Amino acid sequence: MRKAFFILIILLSVFLAIGCTGTEEQPNTTTITEPNATTATSKLIVSTTTSLEDTGLLEEIEAAFEDKYPGVDVLVISGGTGIAIQYGERGDADILLTHDKSREEEFVNNGFGTNRTEIAYNYFWIVGPEDDPAGITGLNATEAFTKIMEEGQNNSDLVKFASRGDDSGTHAREKKIWESTGVSYGEVNSSGEWYIESGRGMGETLLLANEQDAYTLTDSGTFLAYTNDGRIEVVPIVTTGDELLNVYAAMPVNPERHSNVNYEGAQNFVDFLISPEGQEIIGNYGSEQYGEPLFTPISGGLPS
Repeated sequence: MRKAFFILIILLSVFLAIGCTGTEEQPNTTTITEPNATTATSKLIVSTTTSLEDTGLLEEIEAAFEDKYPGVDVLVISGGTGIAIQYGERGDADILLTHDKSREEEFVNNGFGTNRTEIAYNYFWIVGPEDDPAGITGLNATEAFTKIMEEGQNNSDLVKFASRGDDSGTHAREKKIWESTGVSYGEVNSSGEWYIESGRGMGETLLLANEQDAYTLTDSGTFLAYTNDGRIEVVPIVTTGDELLNVYAAMPVNPERHSNVNYEGAQNFVDFLISPEGQEIIGNYGSEQYGEPLFTPISGGLPS
């Protein structure tokens, strides 16, 4: 009996020792980890025109922005200004980067966007075959379009014009220049085989113009990006004038219209684009690779 009693005492002592040891070590062996704000991911959907995407500028801006805001994953949708605006109206994007002032102001005035902030500019160029078969050298944009149409209707084998035909910002500017000639865009579009619609982005339209020995309207940034690697042989012919100024703007989608949008991230993106860091990236982009910057930062103001 006494032996059994001592065994019981020993066993109880061992159990108590184990229990005390487990209680004392619990804080060290059980770790509660709080979520880390720097590793949590929120998506920022940027819907943009193809010219910003094709040049590679957005890739550089995206990398710098994500370095500054490591909890944000930027997703870029590229498809032209018209498509970008549709995404914004549906709430399928958080911010738009486009280049068609009249539609941008309409987007904001209709309550789809909270503000319009200009971020950069370059120029539209009329480019074409080096021998300039329509003879537009030295003309302004309206005069050049008039001459291309006249010569194209007279000889569509020799003079052609390739249009994006995709409701993009570049296409909108093209239609505006046609209207300044006194001929409606509908008349131009149905006036003969000299006028070709690609229905594609700027890069692909440049390739089409090159293939067809045609003229086209392009933003200067995409043109420089495509000529740098020898993909096209068409050359800039008309490159100056107020008609050809090409301004890019950012517009956050209105959270009162679409509660699902990442408005905070969108506004941070706008602030970054116009910050000294963002403007420096824009102003330097392309200098080393293409011999000149593809865009001019808005911080210096628009040309007078």
